[in-house]
Amino acid sequence: MTAVAVDSVAELRDVVIDASKRGARLRITGRGGWLDAGRPVRATETLSTRELSGITEYVPGDLTLTARAGTTLREIRDATKVHGQWLALDPAGTDDGTLGATISTASYGPLRASFGAPRDLALGVEFVTGAGVMARGGGRVVKNVAGFDLTRLLTGSWGTLGVITEVTVRLHARPEADESIAVAIDQTTGVSRVRELLRRLPFTPYACEVLNSELARIAGGTDATALFRLGGNSESVSAQRQALSELGTTTEVSGDVWQRLARVEPEHAMVFRLSALPTTIEQVWSSAMSIAAACPCTLIHAAAARGVVRCIVPHNPTSVDALRRYFGTQSNIKRIGERLPDELWPAFPLPTADRLSSRIKRTFDPQHFLNDGILGEPA
Repeated sequence: MTAVAVDSVAELRDVVIDASKRGARLRITGRGGWLDAGRPVRATETLSTRELSGITEYVPGDLTLTARAGTTLREIRDATKVHGQWLALDPAGTDDGTLGATISTASYGPLRASFGAPRDLALGVEFVTGAGVMARGGGRVVKNVAGFDLTRLLTGSWGTLGVITEVTVRLHARPEADESIAVAIDQTTGVSRVRELLRRLPFTPYACEVLNSELARIAGGTDATALFRLGGNSESVSAQRQALSELGTTTEVSGDVWQRLARVEPEHAMVFRLSALPTTIEQVWSSAMSIAAACPCTLIHAAAARGVVRCIVPHNPTSVDALRRYFGTQSNIKRIGERLPDELWPAFPLPTADRLSSRIKRTFDPQHFLNDGILGEPA
């Protein structure tokens, strides 16, 4: 597959227009660290934005930052840390992932519980459509009113509507105190207890993930574990820690446990999410545990307050067969694929091809050649 990396928006636009004229299908990528995510892409050439990098505007007083798509999350972290600020996005993987890819795929991590999803933190985007048109949505300030919300439309579109070239994001002030604690819980009923406690608490932890015993090793545990990240002033964090002791004995853990969680996926692992109403989190967790019983070394972590359980399954013939049987059963639990072998994708529902979505796709990518197939749209 022919690969092209561009270092200017003008060059990127020329590549898109040329591919459109030639009838070539493009795979849009950032640094290419997660190319096995999403459904298989029907493409003959790759267009990378990794060289289109750099922070173009940073106004600490406004808590906003604008950067080109290929700028890494590490660069943004280092630049904002100097001013006591941060971008509260923590998607799976390393900080070498790019801002453009994070927004395009709407990737998030445990911090979503307190700070929201990428669509809540992205204030504006600049992009090139499949028709070669330069467009911009949103703005560079927190309060921005425009007609159609192009920023949210492009967020999570996986490069199927246009190639993001620049993003403006909302930042937050770093807290005075930032602590992480772990609490050992019962592997069967603990996830429900965590959800019930979260509902009653007068505060929202920065992050909360329930880990199965296999994954709890990253926090130094051998039993299922509830992992919390607490932020605020020292008195507030102390009070939060005391409130969480209702679950059991709290143990302080190193703050880098969240980086270990983000990077825990083995190469070529099969990754998917199970979800339902938060009130049924125990049922979803139980379903995930049945997968772990059939697929040794499966790692599971859950956002109990949201009713979402994420499964990381080693890729081997035994596990593929077990998942094929599991996905073949009827269930009221929603399944969302992240990284899967081609043969398992048919078990995951396709996005609805409604009239509005089809018209939007034709408007932004009339030749249907940007990341074709990655969202499961028909050929």
